[in-house]
Amino acid sequence: MPLNKNQFYSIVLLLILCLSCKNEPPKRSVDIAESYPTISYDLDDILKEGKLKVSTIYSATSYFLYKGQTMGFEYELLSRFADYLNVELEIVVANNIDNLIPNLKNGKVDLIGYGLTIIKDRQEEVSFSDILFLNHQVLVQRKPANWRQMKLHEIDKMLVRDAIELENKVVSVRENTSYNERLKHLSDEIGGDIKIDLIDGETTTDEIIKMVVDGKVEYTVADNNIAEIVASSYPILDVRVPISLSQKNGWVTRKNSPKLLKALNSWLKEFKRNADYNVLYAKYFENKRAFRKRIKSEFFSLNSNSISQYDKLVKEKSKIIKWDWRLLSSLIYQESQFDVNAKSWVGAGGLMQMMPATAKEVGVKNRFDPEDNLTGGTKYLKKLLERFDYVEDEYQRIKLTMASYNCGYSHVVDAQNLAENRGLDRNKWDNNVEEMILALSLRKNYTNPIVKYGYVRGKEPVTYVEQIFERFEHYKQFIKE
Repeated sequence: MPLNKNQFYSIVLLLILCLSCKNEPPKRSVDIAESYPTISYDLDDILKEGKLKVSTIYSATSYFLYKGQTMGFEYELLSRFADYLNVELEIVVANNIDNLIPNLKNGKVDLIGYGLTIIKDRQEEVSFSDILFLNHQVLVQRKPANWRQMKLHEIDKMLVRDAIELENKVVSVRENTSYNERLKHLSDEIGGDIKIDLIDGETTTDEIIKMVVDGKVEYTVADNNIAEIVASSYPILDVRVPISLSQKNGWVTRKNSPKLLKALNSWLKEFKRNADYNVLYAKYFENKRAFRKRIKSEFFSLNSNSISQYDKLVKEKSKIIKWDWRLLSSLIYQESQFDVNAKSWVGAGGLMQMMPATAKEVGVKNRFDPEDNLTGGTKYLKKLLERFDYVEDEYQRIKLTMASYNCGYSHVVDAQNLAENRGLDRNKWDNNVEEMILALSLRKNYTNPIVKYGYVRGKEPVTYVEQIFERFEHYKQFIKE
């Protein structure tokens, strides 16, 4: 049967479509989704779990350990934001800057808590917070070795003083950074070739700057706030040549986490209104004296695998109680911040803040002698641990022991009895005995006939245990066992 006109055109169109399909398969909009599975996890889920997982960078300004204290601009901001949400903060260190966005998109974290430059390419795949701060990129270069004997105009002649002079020069940066993108654009702008030496993504900006100091690379690029604070410790550096206009920096969420982004922006807006933000920024990017002191210290985690000057003693004494030495270090920091002469208003003294009666009980002659104090403190912890031998879960046993060290064994037993009386687990600190310790702050509870030792300010032991374990998690990030 002959084809009519409409049938003929339909067959021709079908053949054309088939041929085009064979020659060039259509691009699928799910390609990206296959690389990064869709993660539906927003603020409601975070609040339900009670935990905010954040990826950041381990560096001299963002997140680090100094004399046993967790510090960093991003870390302190993130801690405040987690408090604002009333959730626990979990830091996931991105050992390679290339992992920041993949970790977010894969659902390993909920937020990138690191100031990334807001550029169009990134905005296509993730959402940025409101502006955290403004900065601009600068060239980091080394002055001549004998620069102190030279006049200023002589030094200037030997340095790049205009970005256009970078033509045919080698500049070392990491690939997936705004620095690399800026250098590419700069090459176009100056009509010449800037040779870009790509550095491994595991190397931090601070470390690349140090490579310039050591003469391992000629030039790098950094944000001016980082460059200036690092250069304050290395006078041989010059960071005065800008290579970009002002740029916006912000934290990052997944595109399908609008509620988290809204909460973050609301908090940022409020927090930046008060003086705390400016004080915090100055602490890490403008206080050059404190920065120089930190990076020269052997107890700065980027320099060594040390927590305090008592590490050797703590490692030795931790064997008495069979604890990870970093956990015992966290308890000692909680007690005295490693101040061997520390003394509390109630008379507790030394590294582990021993009371005179307790010191006498375990044979401590001098509470302010580090070894005597640590020996006695761990002996006393061992006694408490043995009283909880019946608790099978190791961490619950340790937490009950820590609470006893803080507020007294008898008060913890009262809380255990009260927990059992209310159908809770007397052998579990988390959400069970800790709740009853808190309850013992109320008259209706500490006057209960099953409570033998009365009132206790329950918030103190609860916070004590919580902060020791939180700090322990940070110590594990920084310090190898």
